[in-house]
Amino acid sequence: MKVLDLIIVGGGPAGLAAAIAAERAGFAYKVFEKGVLVNSIFNFPSQMVFFTTPELLEIGDLPFSTPRDKPTRDEALRYYRKVIDACEISVDLGQSVASVEQCDDGETLFVVETSDSQGRKASWRSHTVVIATGCYDRPNLLGIPGEDLQHVSHYYTESHEFYRKDVVVVGGKNSAAEAALELYRTGARVTVVHRRSELGANIKYWVRPDIENRIKEGSIKAKFDTRVIEIRPSEVVVEHDGVQERLPADGVFLLTGYLANLEFLRSCGIRVDPDTNIPSHNSETFETNVSGLYLAGAVVAGANRGEVFIENGRFHGKVVVGEIAKRLA
Repeated sequence: MKVLDLIIVGGGPAGLAAAIAAERAGFAYKVFEKGVLVNSIFNFPSQMVFFTTPELLEIGDLPFSTPRDKPTRDEALRYYRKVIDACEISVDLGQSVASVEQCDDGETLFVVETSDSQGRKASWRSHTVVIATGCYDRPNLLGIPGEDLQHVSHYYTESHEFYRKDVVVVGGKNSAAEAALELYRTGARVTVVHRRSELGANIKYWVRPDIENRIKEGSIKAKFDTRVIEIRPSEVVVEHDGVQERLPADGVFLLTGYLANLEFLRSCGIRVDPDTNIPSHNSETFETNVSGLYLAGAVVAGANRGEVFIENGRFHGKVVVGEIAKRLA
């Protein structure tokens, strides 16, 4: 079996930036992505506008051209497709990585086991591995009854099906605010439930006055300092100051944040801080406590998800590939 120089787990911007650097360095490499290309962006709301400007989303030194000051989700998807085509990057889509194990047979360091959507399994060997799985695939579960009901989702994409229906949006940050506004403008009857006393401080500057004014005028109802107790087929039970209330709900969006797949990281031998959820790594080289195993992108941030975005995580891959080149020389 051929031994690769590098296997990259994750086909988001950070993983793709690492792949571009590996291609340009002449590495023998593979990229495995369990979903579609830039899967996290694909799962963003269909009408989402990025907070940042397009040049801060660029990878591979290839320009991101858009007529807007801030690009949309669809423009970002188009950009990353074009970059991968232009750089001739091979990405194995629909390939889940089941395990990454370090072995002791001399030259080869890692055995990576994968499976595709049809359940077909494969085994790969590589000198090094980069984990760039992000933190968007695993929702931050509330752990309440009814969280797994069919009309409940941890991701918001489209509003049309909720026209003239009752919708409860749980959360108080950007995703919750934008979902509530879009649902309201589609004709849904929206109630926002947030466990804190006010909306998050980092809501996009053009979204904040909009959501605050809609709440103030009563177009969107809001329940602050309120927690969700239970979700039922047609209602959500919430509690404020010890008093419970039932909210009608044809649809429920639990937009309460996302987590890195810490179980997978631990299974690879990476130590994870129990308080911060930050995986052990060198902040300059991004190598973990497992020699030859690296991180890139938002996965490095642990619970501090507001510290690593596409804007800064896109640079990790080039640094990592530079370190790997030294190792393989």
